[in-house]
Amino acid sequence: MDLILWRHAEAHDALPFDNDMARTLTPKGQRQADRMAAWINQHLPEDATIWASPAERTQQTAQTLGRKFKTSPEIAPGGGVAQLLSLAHWPQEKGCVLLVGHQPTLGQAIAQLLEMDAAQCAVKKGALWWLRSRERTGHRQTVLLTVQSPELL
Repeated sequence: MDLILWRHAEAHDALPFDNDMARTLTPKGQRQADRMAAWINQHLPEDATIWASPAERTQQTAQTLGRKFKTSPEIAPGGGVAQLLSLAHWPQEKGCVLLVGHQPTLGQAIAQLLEMDAAQCAVKKGALWWLRSRERTGHRQTVLLTVQSPELL
């Protein structure tokens, strides 16, 4: 199984009493999402399952792919790693799942899967981590295939 964790691109800062879920991408964030979506579309299998958080900034980020995607509150801000991995059916799912979500949950999930300290794993805005689950000699392994940042594309 391949699991791609894509953090939403740069969004406007929340002002006091703003609805965090309604925050939208900045112009820079829109450019980040467009660049990353172009790269993803070159590499993502056609039959990949795509999920996005219901937050507006993740919806806008996912829309740049130009593909159908589903929305789940399980990857909304404040969600947990267990819910994120359950939604993806990690590691049992066959094929590829792309989740568009938020920090710190994405970083915590990556840290758990790669057996790292969660504090050491930050996911930059607009960046993605592509992981693969495989079995070798009777043991399940998580392999990091790539980390991409929109600034380097």
